[in-house]
Amino acid sequence: MITMNSHSNDIDYSNGYMEPEEEWEREGLLDPAWEKQQKKTFTAWCNSHLRKAGTAIENIEEDFRNGLKLMLLLEVISGETLPKPDRGKMRFHKIANVNKALDFIASKGVKLVSIGAEEIVDGNLKMTLGMIWTIILRFAIQDISVEEMTAKEGLLLWCQRKTAPYKNVNVQNFHLSFKDGLAFCALIHRHRPDLIDYHKLSKDNPLQNLNTAFDVAEKYLDIPRMLDPEDLINTPKPDERAIMTYVSCYYHAFQGAQQVKTHMTNTAMPDERAIMTYVSSYYHCFSGAQKAETAANRICKVLKVNQENERLMEEYERLASDLLEWIRRTLPWLQSRQADNSLSGVQKRLEEYRTYRRKHKPPRVEQKAKLETNFNTLQTKLRLSNRPAYMPTEGKMVSDIANAWKGLEQSEKSFEDWLLSEMMRLERLEHLAQKFKAKADTHEDWTRGKEEMLQSSDFRQCKLNDLKALKKKHEAFESDLAAHQDRVEQIAAIAHELNSLEYHDSTSVNIRCQRICDQWDRLGSLTQKRRTDLDDAEKILEKIDILHLEFAKRAAPFNNWLDGTREDLVDMFIVHTVEEIQGLIDAHGQFKATLSDADKEYNSIIGLVKDVESTVQKYQIPGGLQNPYTTLTSSDLSKKWSEVKHLVPQRDTTLQAELRKQQNNEMLRRQFAEKSNQVGPWIERQMDAVTAIGMGLQGSLEDQLHQLKQYEQNVFAYKPHIEELEKIHQAVQEGMIFENRYTQYTMETLRVGWEQLLTSINRNVNEVENQILTRDSKGITQEQLNEFRASFNHFDKNRTGRLAPEEFKSCLVSIGYSIGKDRQGEIDFQRILAVVDPNSTGYVHFDAFLDFMTRESTDTDTAEQVIDSFRILAGDKPYILSDELRRELPPDQAEYCIQRMAPYKGVNAVPGALDYMSFSTALYGESDL
Repeated sequence: MITMNSHSNDIDYSNGYMEPEEEWEREGLLDPAWEKQQKKTFTAWCNSHLRKAGTAIENIEEDFRNGLKLMLLLEVISGETLPKPDRGKMRFHKIANVNKALDFIASKGVKLVSIGAEEIVDGNLKMTLGMIWTIILRFAIQDISVEEMTAKEGLLLWCQRKTAPYKNVNVQNFHLSFKDGLAFCALIHRHRPDLIDYHKLSKDNPLQNLNTAFDVAEKYLDIPRMLDPEDLINTPKPDERAIMTYVSCYYHAFQGAQQVKTHMTNTAMPDERAIMTYVSSYYHCFSGAQKAETAANRICKVLKVNQENERLMEEYERLASDLLEWIRRTLPWLQSRQADNSLSGVQKRLEEYRTYRRKHKPPRVEQKAKLETNFNTLQTKLRLSNRPAYMPTEGKMVSDIANAWKGLEQSEKSFEDWLLSEMMRLERLEHLAQKFKAKADTHEDWTRGKEEMLQSSDFRQCKLNDLKALKKKHEAFESDLAAHQDRVEQIAAIAHELNSLEYHDSTSVNIRCQRICDQWDRLGSLTQKRRTDLDDAEKILEKIDILHLEFAKRAAPFNNWLDGTREDLVDMFIVHTVEEIQGLIDAHGQFKATLSDADKEYNSIIGLVKDVESTVQKYQIPGGLQNPYTTLTSSDLSKKWSEVKHLVPQRDTTLQAELRKQQNNEMLRRQFAEKSNQVGPWIERQMDAVTAIGMGLQGSLEDQLHQLKQYEQNVFAYKPHIEELEKIHQAVQEGMIFENRYTQYTMETLRVGWEQLLTSINRNVNEVENQILTRDSKGITQEQLNEFRASFNHFDKNRTGRLAPEEFKSCLVSIGYSIGKDRQGEIDFQRILAVVDPNSTGYVHFDAFLDFMTRESTDTDTAEQVIDSFRILAGDKPYILSDELRRELPPDQAEYCIQRMAPYKGVNAVPGALDYMSFSTALYGESDL
């Protein structure tokens, strides 16, 4: 029920007046579109009250700054007198007035969240709109109360109830539910149907609906236009506060309502306060029609109770008729005692009864319980509503239904007892029949295939071991056959008992029993016959088996001898001497002497095979020729024996040819040894002589060079001996001769020695010529060269012509070079080593040693000396000009320098300046060592 409360001065907002979502939503006010919309809506609302005092505001954030009109607004809407305002124009006067207004609002139980007098005086629009919204909630919307809900929820519920009967109206909020205007028109039509013809309105024309509602409200209900229809239509979500504010203005007639022009075009989410305010005005306007609504509700309630009672009566009659009819149809089935005298038939009746108890009866039990519950509920409702008690039609009383149900349960018990007793009787007879069937099934399963097995001639295809296994298997079958005699007798006894008890299917039992007995007699005769056949076949196979075994024992070693003999006769022998081939010829002669004994063994083994073939052919034994003890056959032995007899003369020919070949190889060995024993020592003598000259131990450098040239001529003159030796070596290779016990020299070692001799002569000639060039260009005396050579040779213990790093260090120290043993000394040595061994080979050759010692002993040009010379030409400048180079140097050398010098980029550089320092450094590399 909706009630209208008068303004109360002691309302506590914290006890249900305003839910948290109704407090001032500061984040929502940050939306510029909502801010503009609320500004215009709240300005119009304030003017609707201020006009009663003969004033108005134009700019809401400016006109409330001094607090005077704010205090006046509170006095008009509350009907109370506020403290006397300060009339000064100073800032503190304005703050004092605003504080008085805020104190008055707070005295009404309103919480002002983050709103201070300074913000209002400073013209803070957001704070000002928040304060006005708080005033609207307190003095325009708070007094709406519906079923103890908050003001907003009560106003929304009131709108829902008033518009519920109207088509296309579903009020769920104060924004989207009012966009099409039908909700406004429905509120007006509900209380003043004479003002609007609702049935002519269409949901597809929201602009016309809104204009119609706003025009009628303004003209006839004194509710000013605060909302713009176009903005409501074009806004995705109209502002809730604007609508609530507009609704709350229903109670107040004001002037200048046309000033409210809420231009909400292109607004993402318009303020809902305007719609809420507008809807609240509808509530206050139409609340006078509450009495008629209450009377209508009372009549509806009475009629609803009566309709519910009639529905319960009809349902009881229907349920009672249906239940009694079901009981009437079920009783004949429960009272029937007919059966086909078989256990399966009685079991089928029992399963039908169980299905009845499990599926068919439970719904009827629920139906009976529901019927009784509805009857009791109906009687209670009739008693509480002062109606007379319900009396069902004849035969459908609760007692009638209970009696019918009791008769049903008695029939169920009697039917179940009969089923159980009949099953016990038939189960005893059925058990005996099942026992006969089980034993007969077992016996027939055992005999299945036995007659075919006993009549089979499978043993004629078996080998001896398989036949013995079949015989053992037959003995086991005979034992099993004797054991089954008791089962056959039991089957006959059970069949006789079923006949005496007049079993309903005794005919089939007798036929099956006779079939089992006849088969049993046949099995006995077949068993005896099969045993005789197995004994005869065993004797024949044992004879063949003995022959096979003897063949296997003698054929295997003879076959191995044949395989070994064939391998020996075709073996690819490798010999290197005449003695070795003569040994093979002697062994082959001894082998040929044994061939007569082998021929006798071969004929004896073949005789065994012929005996087997005659026995198999006589008794027609399938597979009798197959020997289980070996895979060898007589044809295999015959083939191999023929091959051996054919290979013997071939072996004789091969051995004689190899003997002639080895005799020729022996002659080649002696020729090569004789020549190589002359060439080898000659090369060694020449190598020693050249090495001695290269060590610098014989005369001056010119004498050494002359001697080396002489040796070079001698070497070239000796080359025909090498070529003659190469021809002999080619013949040795063609004869596949790899060893020669007559000489230690090989052609490979002689070639290497010859090449080393030529290389040593060329290298020493080059070294001596370089030493002469170094001596002449650096001014080194012959004595200094001899001293350097003597020092180098002293530490070259192995006469390799090179020194290891430690040997080189010792050599430097021996000639007076100072190398410290500290870390700096090691650094100096590594610097020297990098010069004499730039490729990091790990060795220092005499040429590099001589070059280093020459540079250390003579005056040489350095990069620093060249730089100093260029500095003199440049007049001590860090750069040099092209003209200076052309003036001081020959033309070709001047142009060489100009083309290769980089431009100077240092301090005080002039155009055309050239960098002679980097040029000089590049001439000698990165270091001057």
